[in-house]
Amino acid sequence: SEATKVDPFAFMENELSPSMGMNNKDRPLIDQRVRPRRNRRTDGMRDMVRENILTPANFIYPLFIHDEKTNEKIASMPGCERHSLESMLNEVGEARAEGVRSVILFPKVEDDKKTNLGEEAYNPEGIVPRAIRMIKAQYPDMIVITDVALDPYSSMGHDGIVENGVILNDETVHQLCKQAVAQAEAGADIVAPSDMMDGRIGAIRDALDVEGFTNVSIIAYTAKYASAYYGPFRDALDSHPGFGNKKTYQMDPANVREALLEAELDSSEGADMMLVKPGLPYLDIIRLLKDASDLPIAAYHVSGEYAMLKAAAEKGWLNEKDVALETLLSFRRAGANVILTYYAKQAARWLNGKD
Repeated sequence: SEATKVDPFAFMENELSPSMGMNNKDRPLIDQRVRPRRNRRTDGMRDMVRENILTPANFIYPLFIHDEKTNEKIASMPGCERHSLESMLNEVGEARAEGVRSVILFPKVEDDKKTNLGEEAYNPEGIVPRAIRMIKAQYPDMIVITDVALDPYSSMGHDGIVENGVILNDETVHQLCKQAVAQAEAGADIVAPSDMMDGRIGAIRDALDVEGFTNVSIIAYTAKYASAYYGPFRDALDSHPGFGNKKTYQMDPANVREALLEAELDSSEGADMMLVKPGLPYLDIIRLLKDASDLPIAAYHVSGEYAMLKAAAEKGWLNEKDVALETLLSFRRAGANVILTYYAKQAARWLNGKD
């Protein structure tokens, strides 16, 4: 009966540490007025005090495209494909229906169109301008972002023009300006220079403005590191360096303060957002730029990060949904406003209570 019920904690009264006592209910009581667990007590309480939230609108969806009639799976990136332009349009529509409002396009260019100068990058009838026009015709409210760099178009597999084994800076920037203007003319909302040439943000801003594209935004790849995490992406675009590596223009993974210099330059040259790439191994850089700048910060959840998660999930070692959403939330917690992720459509479905 209730009268004879034994308190299972009564024995503790004689074993309490000196800093503890008993409350009026004969239960142990520590001298602790501030108890953070009170704000974690129920789902409703946790929802009420949550500091960061993740929504489909935070995602930019990277799409690989090629000039073929059918799609081609990317072995090192399960769930990703090189899309035909018709398939790309369907994928954009499906992502949009889940609340993803922006895509970024990455082209796989035929080898016979690749040159050292990368002239195909600003061909008005090239694959990227045609893709932009198709998306804007069917989904005019979709934000279309374009990659500005020469590596998909380069016979050398580098982000810039090569002369005697050296990647030329200013000559490359000249080509990038023409590429950005061609993309804007096709209807791009945002251009995203990923090349890491010095001075390219200011030059591209001026080139866009003088052609009347003052409303076209720039996401600067501000802190793009010479990372080992890019391998699957280069598989997708067949854009592995033809020689050497990219360490003379991408940042040293050991460096932190250098990111502040890049951020100061990009901001002063007219960047509208700044991006950190890769994402998860560089959360400290995301927070650094967030604290140092008033500009929005983007994080790129890159192909290697995606591939590792996919591989672990396929082995049954991780719960893919839970770990993917926790990973994406970590970018928001570090300070990212925007996340480029191959999980964009799938994560949006999870956030919408599907799958």
